[in-house]
Amino acid sequence: MEEKLKIKISIADRVYPLTVEYAQEEGLRTASKKIDVMIKQFEENYAVRDKQDVLAMCALQFAAMTEQKKIQTNEDYEEAIDRLTAINDSLDRFLK
Repeated sequence: MEEKLKIKISIADRVYPLTVEYAQEEGLRTASKKIDVMIKQFEENYAVRDKQDVLAMCALQFAAMTEQKKIQTNEDYEEAIDRLTAINDSLDRFLK
């Protein structure tokens, strides 16, 4: 059983103590930095008074990016299937 690591992650000037797998640490720290950068951008570009509003916009942006990647992956998958089908059809014609 893998030992857990106790870390502190800072998001929006708040510290959150977490117990995580060693393999998760880097991803969590990187995500926290990305969130803080996004918060700063929202605060600089929009008249936002409340951290909750900024965090909600960050959550929306991250969720939208995730959904867009799913859509793109699905489109890439369908394109690959179409190309493989065409190659298979060509091989079938060649072999007959």
